[in-house]
Amino acid sequence: MSAMGNATNVFWHECAVGKLERQKLINQQGCVVWITGLSGSGKSTLACSLNRELHARGKLSYVLDGDNVRHGLNKNLGFSPEDRTENIRRVGEVAKLFAEAGLICIASLISPYRKDRDACRAMLTDANFIEVFMNMPLKVCEERDSKGLYKLARAGKIKGFTGIDDPYEPPLNCEIKIEQKNGVCPTPCDMAVQVVSYLDVNGFLHA
Repeated sequence: MSAMGNATNVFWHECAVGKLERQKLINQQGCVVWITGLSGSGKSTLACSLNRELHARGKLSYVLDGDNVRHGLNKNLGFSPEDRTENIRRVGEVAKLFAEAGLICIASLISPYRKDRDACRAMLTDANFIEVFMNMPLKVCEERDSKGLYKLARAGKIKGFTGIDDPYEPPLNCEIKIEQKNGVCPTPCDMAVQVVSYLDVNGFLHA
């Protein structure tokens, strides 16, 4: 039995039906909308709202949620820096496949490290990776704390929690930034419309 490792005897197999043909079939352009931000910043809320808005417009999308993928694809990974990197790499590869299929893939993960997000961007052509930064203050995220995780982290019961004792590295050149206006957080609908407007203007909603 051969040892596991980086395979050297595998070859890429091209099929007659490619990305362009699939995009024409469903009249949209495949891409990855990568939503990043602190826990409680509204990533999943935006992802689901965006998914509904695209569905209402007859566009095919799929959400890769950071918690959901840990129930299956990434259930063997923890939260060490190395496992976080592998978690993001796997999701990035799956998101790329969805984009190649012509779907608008919405990836919603804290993804705290800039190098990991940049590695996912490098998997696609740059224009097809749309980074959405949920730029919400830590205070707001901690006040929400719907999962009770910040409270546990502050009590020292969770170690390596992003924003408390592990860093979050904000994007330097994201395509979209979601943030408060005059101290008020945008509604889920408003956030979704902001992203959909970007997709529309940049031609992703038609082939």
